[in-house]
Amino acid sequence: MGEWDLLGRLLDKVQSHSTVIGKVWLTVLFVFRILVLTSGAERVWGDEQSDFVCNTQQPGCENVCYDLAFPISHVRFWFLQIIAVATPKLLYLGHVLHVIHVEKKVKERMKKQAELDDQASLFLRRAYKVPKYTKSTGKISIRGRLLRSYVLHLVAKIVLEVLFIVGQYFLYGFTLETRYVCSRFPCPHKVDCFLSRPTEKSVIIWFMLVAAIISLVLSVVELFYLCVKAVKECMARRQDYTVTPVTPPLSDRKAFKSLDEMGQNCVNLELELQGRKLGVNGVTSPENNNTGEVHI
Repeated sequence: MGEWDLLGRLLDKVQSHSTVIGKVWLTVLFVFRILVLTSGAERVWGDEQSDFVCNTQQPGCENVCYDLAFPISHVRFWFLQIIAVATPKLLYLGHVLHVIHVEKKVKERMKKQAELDDQASLFLRRAYKVPKYTKSTGKISIRGRLLRSYVLHLVAKIVLEVLFIVGQYFLYGFTLETRYVCSRFPCPHKVDCFLSRPTEKSVIIWFMLVAAIISLVLSVVELFYLCVKAVKECMARRQDYTVTPVTPPLSDRKAFKSLDEMGQNCVNLELELQGRKLGVNGVTSPENNNTGEVHI
């Protein structure tokens, strides 16, 4: 259980940076998949090879037939499935932490630069919160780069879930039979092999399959929800956007997406405001005492 505790702590951090549907997905992963796998499935499959009996005394025949019937244990297959579908979530967590760290460094840099004029400092702080991913409550706003990363991790989860469900069907099917017929070398002829507790194992197989399908459906619904939400927000922004003498047209808005260029503009504005303030107070340049101008 130690390795699952580590995975649980990591996914618990992701929960605060996910949507409501993503939190439900994590609940299904922990309660209906990891918990059932560690508490029930491992015990049921603990005797699978020792109780796999074939009606032959040929040395090596039982081992060969067991390997043919079960290329990989169901429990190990489900372990790989859970780790695989949780990996995109962990990669998204790494991206979130990186974005938060970068945004924090930018804000600290602007706080150091904005120390001259109160009005200019306020303008600088507001300008450097665009794009702003951290809300005042400490939660993350899923938009921009984070939204693209979140959608990408959802697509990866959907693909992995489908691949593992299809792979399970081709490896074993979804139901275990009581008798398995094997004719593989070194068996001298067709032999009958018998499984232990096939009905109980079939019930757990179907339970894990239903849990995987529920997780798949939740991921698809979450992806559809995010796409619809993004389209609605984009349409709302276009409707609310009005061009004024100081507002750039839509075709030129890309020029203002660079955070460094915006910061430089803000610094220039601050220096200009400071120069005007000093000019009003009557401070003059030593080179031009008669004009009352300040050269910066």
